[in-house]
Amino acid sequence: MDLRPGLPHDLPLLERESELAAATQAVRALCGDASPGTGPTGGVLVYRGAAGLGKTALLARVREIAADRCVVWSARGGETLSSVPFHVARQLLQPALTAGPGELLGDWYPIAGPALGVAPPGAPYGDPQGVREGLDVLAAELADAYGPLVLLVDDAQWADLETLSWLASFAHRPGPGLPVLLVVAYRTGGETGVAADLLESIGQGARLRTTLGALTTDATGQLARTVLGPRADPEFCREVWGVTSGNAYETVELLARVRDSSLDPVGGSAAALHDLAASTRGTGLVRRLAELGTATIQFARAAAVLGTGIPLGTARTLAGMGRAEAEECAERLRTARILVGTDPLEFVHPLIASAVYDSIPPATRTALHGRAAWTLARGGGGAAAAAPHLLEVHPDGDPELVKQLREAAAGHLAVGAPAAARRCLERALEEPPPPAERAEVLYELGCAWLLTAPATTVSHLRDALDLPGLAGVHRVDAVLRLAQALAHNDQSAEAARVVAAEAEVCLPGPFKERLTAARFLWEGVRDAEADGVRRSRRLVEAADGLTGADGTERVLLALRAFDGALRGESAARVVATAERALPDGRLAPGMRWTDTEWSFEVPGVLGLAYAVTDRLDRAEALFTEALHAFDRSGWSGGHLAFAHAMTGYVHRRRGRLAEAEAYLWEAVRLAEGVGPGLPVQWQAVSALIDTLLARGHVERAADCADRYGFARPYPSTMILPDAACVRGRLLLALGRTGDAVTELTAAGRALTARGRHNVVTGPWALDLAEALAGTEPRRAAALAARALREAERFGTRTAVGSVLLCQALLGEGAARAVLLQRAVAHLEGSPCADLRARAHIEYGIASGSAADVDAGVELAELCGADGLLARGAGTAASGRPRS
Repeated sequence: MDLRPGLPHDLPLLERESELAAATQAVRALCGDASPGTGPTGGVLVYRGAAGLGKTALLARVREIAADRCVVWSARGGETLSSVPFHVARQLLQPALTAGPGELLGDWYPIAGPALGVAPPGAPYGDPQGVREGLDVLAAELADAYGPLVLLVDDAQWADLETLSWLASFAHRPGPGLPVLLVVAYRTGGETGVAADLLESIGQGARLRTTLGALTTDATGQLARTVLGPRADPEFCREVWGVTSGNAYETVELLARVRDSSLDPVGGSAAALHDLAASTRGTGLVRRLAELGTATIQFARAAAVLGTGIPLGTARTLAGMGRAEAEECAERLRTARILVGTDPLEFVHPLIASAVYDSIPPATRTALHGRAAWTLARGGGGAAAAAPHLLEVHPDGDPELVKQLREAAAGHLAVGAPAAARRCLERALEEPPPPAERAEVLYELGCAWLLTAPATTVSHLRDALDLPGLAGVHRVDAVLRLAQALAHNDQSAEAARVVAAEAEVCLPGPFKERLTAARFLWEGVRDAEADGVRRSRRLVEAADGLTGADGTERVLLALRAFDGALRGESAARVVATAERALPDGRLAPGMRWTDTEWSFEVPGVLGLAYAVTDRLDRAEALFTEALHAFDRSGWSGGHLAFAHAMTGYVHRRRGRLAEAEAYLWEAVRLAEGVGPGLPVQWQAVSALIDTLLARGHVERAADCADRYGFARPYPSTMILPDAACVRGRLLLALGRTGDAVTELTAAGRALTARGRHNVVTGPWALDLAEALAGTEPRRAAALAARALREAERFGTRTAVGSVLLCQALLGEGAARAVLLQRAVAHLEGSPCADLRARAHIEYGIASGSAADVDAGVELAELCGADGLLARGAGTAASGRPRS
């Protein structure tokens, strides 16, 4: 029920009492009036429904309710502008930034400022999550500076994805202490994909989320009498309802046409309503527009192409007319209730805008978009402002258009809108670009995808490398990004081969050194290789004597530390090597989690080297930093899944089993979005099953394994903890001893062949010894003795203590108690709390020490190790098992 020029300004908002009551209550809460003793409380209201049911009128009434007590800012999505990043956010928040944006945004000014158009980009890659956090901060600062704040967003179904993403996260923040009321209206029926998910998320925490219905016959009759007077008889009103089906917009438009045509509002005039109704929508509206003359049609089409917030000057330039003629056309369109406003102009209703836009012949529409792009670029908006129109131009091999699209993509990336950048680059490929530039465009597109879709990244980067045109640092970067994407697409052998092949043909110098280091990385994380021992020797030679003077040296040292940890070399030496990779104890530029010079696997393997050498504080700090870095950068695909998996693994190593499980389930969820069966999912599932087993939740572990197909064949990329070892442990816990022996024997054979003797990362020998204890005690004892030698060489309390615990459980009587006492002594210095709990409980049972049982039970409870807790609780206070 939008107001139209010439209509009464007191049209009632009918059958929306509950929605208005919710808005009134929300404004009262926003101003701290909802209940005595409570402060200002923000919230979210969502109005949704089919086109024309009065959502805009509801927002207008919310504005009236709030205007005297709150600051109200509003924005509106536009059908032709939905591809413009942060377009709606700029409409919404820019009015508050006319003075002092730096003061309001503070430290977030260089991050969120470019997205809002109040600061130049400071880096080639913006931080999507950082922008969202900056907008959150800005909203809070605005509420603090101006008082209770109401943000109205209309036609959110056409809002850009970047703004919707922010609104979806921000919608869960307003509440006590943040006096911001967010009111969102959107059209239902056409929302799909990411936009639909984001709109759903906005509504999940809303005070009110209502779907508007059509007007009843009674409400239609009341409207008719308000517009036409008391002579509108019941039969006529029922016919109005029948013609419009209770659509509020069509009802008001039809009544306006009845009034303008002087049609008598009685039952005998009902037949004429159909013709009048046809002129208010679709082709009928277009025919009515045609009656206004060719120039007016031309101006209306220009306005429809420009969308919302239509500058008069831009519209007249696009229509090719002078100011006086443009103003005359605008006035005719206002009189016809097609446009409102002066400068900027708006369509009276989105349905009118859509009807005009759809009526433009395709060739004419394409030409208008091309002229709009030229006009906006010439007007100082740049390629990013012209991009939505460039996307609509038909491909024609225009190198200038390709250049503009690439510039627009770079601009979108710089403000934190990678999805918008990808749209521009994909369109540039359709043009197509000149042959000499095609490789660069493909490279840029591959970079814009990051690891959100490994197979897509592989395709674009491989195509780029197969073409002439990539050279120098761009070519090396493309090779390294391709290798990373291949590894994450479970093609680790191909990743190593690609890097090795490029290193072979690269001239000596920094590029070759970088490729050589990358080759060590991707060969080292493969699950199997022809001669892993020889590769390890080459890595020792390459890293020997390095001090970490530059990025390549630091990477080689990190890889050397990780390889040494897997091989079970001295943990002290491993840590010393890792420390040389960290100048001042921090990740150096180029090697940080979101840096593009090296992939995130480099700090990842460094963190794992610390994790398995009992330096869990360092490991946890690194992986927590990864979580924050990826989250700030909006990297929600494989990067964030990896960070959650590694953080979960560190908690598992510490014995914080419940916390580990939570992180690992989130890693699994994120990994599913990247693609099922990829290495990052295997990593998360393997660590999750290992954690569930440590908790004593055997059936849940088995269900998880079944759900995700955790069985041979395993991925080609190495998994920690080793997938075959975890599978063997699961089979043993399920009582499938024969299958466990087969699985663990195969795991031991594969790890030993590669020279990987660490009992922490590959505990196959300990579980195999347990499996064989009843049938082959000598072989079990030999396995445990061998594992002890390897653990003592590695030298950590955890490694030695876990083997002593295994040996003790193979023994009997006094010898068992002695070994358990030694295990307790070693594990007291270990950060792995669940192992300490197990050692105390088993020693307490074997020696009759109630104090040890109690200490173990207390630890087990803190760890969330329910199986250990049950075993300890089943022991008498004397330390003897209960009867």
